[in-house]
Amino acid sequence: MMIQVRVASRATVAQDIVRLDLVALDGAPLPPFTAGAHIDLMLPNGLVRQYSLSNDPARREHYRVAVLRDPASRGGSAVVHEALGEGATLTIGPPRNLFALDEDGDDFVLLAGGVGITPILSMAHRLAALGKPFALHYCARDAARAAFLDEAGALFPAQLQRHFDAAPETRLDLDQALANPSSRRHLYVCGPRGFMDFVVAGARARGWTEAQIHQESFAAASLEAGAQPFSLRIASTGQLIAVGPDQTAAQALEAAGVFVPLSCEQGVCGTCLTPVLEGQPDHRDLFQTDEEKAANTQFTPCCSRARSPVLVLDL
Repeated sequence: MMIQVRVASRATVAQDIVRLDLVALDGAPLPPFTAGAHIDLMLPNGLVRQYSLSNDPARREHYRVAVLRDPASRGGSAVVHEALGEGATLTIGPPRNLFALDEDGDDFVLLAGGVGITPILSMAHRLAALGKPFALHYCARDAARAAFLDEAGALFPAQLQRHFDAAPETRLDLDQALANPSSRRHLYVCGPRGFMDFVVAGARARGWTEAQIHQESFAAASLEAGAQPFSLRIASTGQLIAVGPDQTAAQALEAAGVFVPLSCEQGVCGTCLTPVLEGQPDHRDLFQTDEEKAANTQFTPCCSRARSPVLVLDL
């Protein structure tokens, strides 16, 4: 169910980061969400982009997102910064959660890098409401690039630890942050890919198990070296299209003149979801549920591949 919203408030909250507060056009409370959830924004240029919700899950009068302007933007963050001013209306998808908080844990370590603070801040709200102990480590190049830093400090003064690359004395110390990886502790990390890889590798090296480590990702599995080629058969015409090891199924379809709608190209939004009649997909998307993937009746050609030599598509 799509939701019509209006940008009720917009502000610059850090260098190259804007905050949007979205309210329902009809003034009704927005659908409930859980800490770590995100929404899809249907942008004016036709793209769909995913942004985490940063506000307290107990508050439903608005959704709050923060968007970093990416210098390599393909039209997503640039449109948010240039076209979504106060009063703008747009369509969003209902909240979905690929980064859910395990509320049964006894203790939590929250690690945010840059704009990765958005879902982490929502988690901090929830943990505080539950009375659960947690530490909030916020890492950024400097304070000017740290969105919601003052808000986090005011709300969680005892839990917040600031780490700035520009100040060597405050840089993140993984030995300190990730000490005592007891089985009832959980680590949540969100930020740039390199930052998350660094933290996750450090956690593993210090004895944290995979079940304790949780990371946010809006990127599906990328093409790996030595990926196996496969073919796509178009059911309506019998056309056979080869997909090479260095291209996606969507790229192969486009090159053969077969149209499939694309948006995020990360396996998150589901825009390109395509019915499969025969064959076994190698699912790499973040959109389908485990049950939907097990059914093997559809796949996302933007990122997924095939385990069988041929996939027959209902196109």
